[in-house]
Amino acid sequence: MMNKIFKYYLATALFSFLMLCTKVTTAQKPFVEGSLQYNITIISAKSETPDINSLNGATLEVFLKPNQSRTEMKSSVGVETTVFDSKINKGFILKEYSGQKLLISMNANNWAEKNRLYESLQFTISDERTMISGYSCKKATASLPDGKSFVVYFNPDITLSNKSYNNTFAQLPGLPVQYVMQSGNISFKYTLSKITYEAIASAKFDPPKSGFRVMTYEENQQLKRN
Repeated sequence: MMNKIFKYYLATALFSFLMLCTKVTTAQKPFVEGSLQYNITIISAKSETPDINSLNGATLEVFLKPNQSRTEMKSSVGVETTVFDSKINKGFILKEYSGQKLLISMNANNWAEKNRLYESLQFTISDERTMISGYSCKKATASLPDGKSFVVYFNPDITLSNKSYNNTFAQLPGLPVQYVMQSGNISFKYTLSKITYEAIASAKFDPPKSGFRVMTYEENQQLKRN
């Protein structure tokens, strides 16, 4: 009798252990280092918007380390790159358009100003599930300061360790898979097309040593206003 009781408790303990292991293996997977690639499509634009066709086929690639990020927006018009290191609170923007090359330095205040519109959005999560790019996604909705809504479909099984790479998703409990951003008269839809977990070389986050006209963030803002 005692032997049967012992075997029963042993089997129960083993079952509980196996269930715990299953929960661990199906828990959220942290994305610590690697790259994300998004395809960009235009979903709405006013007809008078110049060079609208040149923006079709654009891509956004994001390279991440725990404290460093590099985003590259590429289109037939040119390339715009943003690099930021949250540990030292410094970064830069590279603009490469029409043969011109600009390097715009940024500090913590500049970074905050650049991301102010989408800073620390509070999302309402829906239970509905949608398959996008092979990922099971939940819908998250946030209200912007201008009264508009921002919607993102995200995969809750993958979490980004670097939350500061984009203030838009700082409060999002998962990986952004698809979302729409407004820029002037144009609405762009970003859809995740590729994800890698490969190590990123530290040199990827270094500024170029030559070939770019250098200016501060404030100088560039003044240039835009003139």
